[in-house]
Amino acid sequence: MQEALMFYVDGAWVAPSAPKTLDVINPATEEAYARISLGNAADVDKAVAAATRAFASFSRTSRQERVELLESVIAVYKKRHDEMAETISREMGAPIGFARQAQAAAGLGHLAQVLDVLRTYAFDEVVNRTLVTREPVGVCGFITPWNWPMNQIACKVGPALAAGCTMVLKPSEVAPMSGYLFTEIMHEAGVPAGVYNMVNGDGPTVGQALARHPGIDMMSFTGSTRAGILVAKAAADTVKRVHQELGGKSPNIILDDADLQRAVTHGVRQCFSNSGQSCNAPTRLLVPAGRQEEAIAVAARIAAETVVGDPWAEGTTIGPVVSEAQFNKIQALIDTGIAEGARLVAGGPGRPEGLARGYYVRPTVFADVRNDMTIAREEIFGPVLSILPYADEEEAIAIANDTVYGLSSYVTSGDIERARRVARRIRAGMVHINGAPGDLAAAFGGYRQSGNGREWGRYGFEDFLEVKSMFGYAAA
Repeated sequence: MQEALMFYVDGAWVAPSAPKTLDVINPATEEAYARISLGNAADVDKAVAAATRAFASFSRTSRQERVELLESVIAVYKKRHDEMAETISREMGAPIGFARQAQAAAGLGHLAQVLDVLRTYAFDEVVNRTLVTREPVGVCGFITPWNWPMNQIACKVGPALAAGCTMVLKPSEVAPMSGYLFTEIMHEAGVPAGVYNMVNGDGPTVGQALARHPGIDMMSFTGSTRAGILVAKAAADTVKRVHQELGGKSPNIILDDADLQRAVTHGVRQCFSNSGQSCNAPTRLLVPAGRQEEAIAVAARIAAETVVGDPWAEGTTIGPVVSEAQFNKIQALIDTGIAEGARLVAGGPGRPEGLARGYYVRPTVFADVRNDMTIAREEIFGPVLSILPYADEEEAIAIANDTVYGLSSYVTSGDIERARRVARRIRAGMVHINGAPGDLAAAFGGYRQSGNGREWGRYGFEDFLEVKSMFGYAAA
């Protein structure tokens, strides 16, 4: 049993104010393999106090000092990259190859990207005789999720460091060991005492204490829309800045002039990737009604080819979902899809054959899905795809936009101008055109109940800056 019972406050590992522990479960075995401490409001108070003291000096550091600090963090992260991948695989079930190539690599990618931004960012501009300058927002509280732990920790911590902010991180208690390792990296890299602090705990206790704390100037939260609402409400009394990256139900429009075989293959694989545990997964596949059967055949084939199993076994495509609670939620939604009349064409309830232990879900495909069905409205967060037939382009756009979410979307067409035209009409923060991957230099974030604010690149960096106008600064 791995013990990770300390918190990191003011540059040192410290004991929690009150002893309370939680077992960390390996979702592939359903067995506890580590134990963490759960903090409380007193632990948050200590961490915020340390961050507040550190802000006085760290906010005045030079660009070059912060460049060198980020370079040090990156160097240590590279050294421990494979250890990070192994940690992520154990705590949330990602196949080890995917953990190395995507999960752990995402953290490194965000750190490198914000370093590039910091090197050349123009903090000052003169408007008439006014200097408009950008300064660090202050002490930041971070609540990060279990599905892409290093992606979300690095794309908050990295730009906050670059901007000159100090911070308190609460990693997900479901998958906390990568956050613990990241904290070791920050310590080894020589981050000044109090600049970065970490307190483990659950949302109702440590998360809410952070959100309502008067010493926190900004909250950055990634997780479910339900939890994001609670964070925003807790933060409202102190009028702090609240950044949220929340849920999604992303449409994937395959237009009638697209290479359907290729587009559906790509879309289904994207939906199942990370066991479907990505907020931007293309979970609603919109296809021309006359070609739905062709799309079904492709989707069913990809589902059958997807190897569900031990994250450390060679050839595994997807591992388990993260927890028993998630497994049960997904199973209930699959049952609901069947009950509401969607046509089950692959997968279905229960574990895959031969897997009696572990939170493994069968890659599942539904067809003849209407957009008013539960499986088309709610974020399932598992390897479950809904195929929705449409009559024409206008109906496809209407279906795509008929959602409370607006995080990501996908459009494929044989005519790039047509794809661009449709992409402009999608009410979402991101659109992938013709299978294009994401870009760490661009903005990540959504409309409506998918959140507010942006992460990644210059856009995420600027969310950690306040804007100050100094009138009469320039000579007349």
